Amino acid sequence: MVVLAAMCAALYAAILIPFKIVPLIPGITEFRPANAVPVVCSFLFGPAAAWGAAFGNVIGDFFGGLGPGDLFGFVGNLLYGFVPYRLWEALTDRAPVPRGVLDSLGLVAVIGLAAMLCATVIGWGLNWLGFHPFNVLGTIVLVNNVVVALALGPFLLAVLYPRVERARLLYRDLLGPRAPRPRWQTRAGVLLVVAGTVSAFAAGQLISTGRWLPPWAPWETASLQGAVGVGLIPLLAVVIVGLALL
Repeated sequence: MVVLAAMCAALYAAILIPFKIVPLIPGITEFRPANAVPVVCSFLFGPAAAWGAAFGNVIGDFFGGLGPGDLFGFVGNLLYGFVPYRLWEALTDRAPVPRGVLDSLGLVAVIGLAAMLCATVIGWGLNWLGFHPFNVLGTIVLVNNVVVALALGPFLLAVLYPRVERARLLYRDLLGPRAPRPRWQTRAGVLLVVAGTVSAFAAGQLISTGRWLPPWAPWETASLQGAVGVGLIPLLAVVIVGLALL
């Protein structure tokens, strides 16, 4: 699993670095065809992909200039590689390969949610630091993640998953079967992750544009960075609790 994490990090960084010359927000984010890597590797290698995505993003950021915002990039990409496999495993025993309508819709939903959580964490953190408003950065990161991951992810999974499965290198082949959890716990975890992620992203959009101020963060300043920073903490905490239940 350590070797697989290193391979995921190297692959992610190797595709990220050349596209540093195509910035969407200079010094913050760029066009990222590599965004399909954490999702695909997540379904294949589980937790190794999560750590690989986090460290691979840091390596890629090194070539664009490191800063305090990269901490949120680390966490956002860690979750981007963690959520797909954990959520899929909680929902179904089927292979994450688009073999029918239900499988395709499930992959779209799981990938979209992971992309939204990654965008929320990065947009939240960098808005709190005063770099860019959430409604701009969060939206760009979400679209960048979703377009690439949905365009390439299902195709790459259809090609790679059967081959990795035959090689017995899937994360469950290496880690062994997971002890079953109570059904209520799994359902509660999925519900909390979905509700917390969607609510946090929507709240970030509303707060950063001044259309809503949460009662627990009533700071109406010009930048609204304090309101965004504190306002999203309870909603992101819901996501963390949900992931812990999964």
